[in-house]
Amino acid sequence: MAALALGAVTAGSGALPQPAAAAVPGPRLGECAAGEVCLWPESRFRGERRTYELKGVSIGRCLRLPGSAGARSFANRTGRPVTVYESGECAETAEFHTHPSGSWTPEGAYRVRAFKVWER
Repeated sequence: MAALALGAVTAGSGALPQPAAAAVPGPRLGECAAGEVCLWPESRFRGERRTYELKGVSIGRCLRLPGSAGARSFANRTGRPVTVYESGECAETAEFHTHPSGSWTPEGAYRVRAFKVWER
C-alpha cells in the first residue's frame, strides 16, 4: 500500500524516474576549453580528441584535418561561428554546416574533413 501511495505522489509531482541506461555520457565542459574547436573521430565524443585554439587558426581560412579519418563529433567554443565541411578543401559542393559558438554536436550528419572559423 505504501508503494502505491509513493507511486501516486511521484506521478502527481510530474517527476518520472529516468532509466540509467538512457543517459549517454558526453564530454565534460573542460574537455573543450574556451577558445577551442574540438573534434573527435567517433560519434558521442569518443576517440582521441583533436583541439585547435582560436589563437592558432587563421580566420576565414580552410583548415584540413590531418589523415583520412576526419571527425564524427565536435564542439565549438571559439566565441565565433565555425563551418564544418565534408570536403577536405572546404568546397561547398559537398555537405557543410555552420555552428554557433557554444554548440556541441555528438553526431554529425557526415564525416568532417575540414573547417573554417569566421568573424563574429
